[in-house]
Amino acid sequence: MTVTKESVVERLKTVNGPDFTGNIVDLGMVSEIFIADSKVFFSITVPAARAQELEPLRAAAERAVKAIPGVASAVVALTAEKKGGGMEAPVPPRPAAPRPVAPQPAPQRPAPHAPASQSHGKRGVPGIDAIIAVASGKGGVGKSTTAVNLALGLAANGLKVGVLDADIYGPSMPRLLNIHGRPQTVDGKILKPMQNYGLKVMSMGFLVDEETPMIWRGPMVMSALTQMLREVEWGPLDVLVVDMPPGTGDAQLTMAQQVPLAGAVIVSTPQDLALIDARKGLNMFKKVDVPLLGIVENMSYFLAPDTGKRYDIFGHGGARREAERLGVTFLGEVPLEMGIRESSDAGAPVVASKPEGAEAKIYRDIASKVWDRVQEERGAAEAAVPSIVFE
Repeated sequence: MTVTKESVVERLKTVNGPDFTGNIVDLGMVSEIFIADSKVFFSITVPAARAQELEPLRAAAERAVKAIPGVASAVVALTAEKKGGGMEAPVPPRPAAPRPVAPQPAPQRPAPHAPASQSHGKRGVPGIDAIIAVASGKGGVGKSTTAVNLALGLAANGLKVGVLDADIYGPSMPRLLNIHGRPQTVDGKILKPMQNYGLKVMSMGFLVDEETPMIWRGPMVMSALTQMLREVEWGPLDVLVVDMPPGTGDAQLTMAQQVPLAGAVIVSTPQDLALIDARKGLNMFKKVDVPLLGIVENMSYFLAPDTGKRYDIFGHGGARREAERLGVTFLGEVPLEMGIRESSDAGAPVVASKPEGAEAKIYRDIASKVWDRVQEERGAAEAAVPSIVFE
């Protein structure tokens, strides 16, 4: 049975608002409703001062929607509105009363350079050996194009590769990889990733129309990301490349904190303004103990197609100097090349469409360096774990 927004709205009209003053729909408390594969996502806005006491209202709305025939699950977030407009941070569920627990030994500090998944006890994803984040401090630096060509470069080097498009508000992978349609499910629960060019791919762009705006708050974004990561039949994969949202906001930070990342690749252009934002991305990953695999300088230079003359339109070498200053690996320079742009727009990235070309070689070399860095970080983590010898 197909679940519609209208049926969800009608069911939510049976949920009373605060103090039984009406229903939560007519009171304007319900956000935009999103439905994907029989899963329903929405949030409820409540007065900030009463957020904790209204947690039962959220639970009642969730139960009501789950009871609709055809609904597989419901994700309902509670958000609080400040006086004078603007939104506060997502409201956490009311904590349960504390229970007495036995004393625990003090936790030991994670070993230096230990992978985040080990140092913070993050739950791995079945079937995926390593997860790499591709990030940038700001939009417009070619992060998604870099991510997809990096993934194709890793695949060209003999690895089994997947791509998770974590940019909920601006998903790019359906267009970059020329993938259309909706993903199928396994037993109606687990999504099958879409595929092209030998890559397994999941993106919000497969679940909503390209021109549909995503008007979501933080909790809904994170719920969607978690489902696209953990409720997809990914394996077996050697590596999953995650195209992170641009910037260093809540979605990016939470992704870095909750996902067992083997490391992060930062994409920047050469000019100082872009590098300022790139530093923010680097610092974010440092704070959550995610290894920095290196920096890519995108749009590094331009070669005139008629004369072959080189032009440093955005300056040159800024990312390399920044990498040297921070002691981070410089992964390579990608030129500002019309062929890269045209092939990306056409859904045929250069590593796949022109594998013998100069640009494809650049991405394959970057992919090799990235994978070498992943192995180095793993080796450092294993070496940092003390061995126990019984005599």
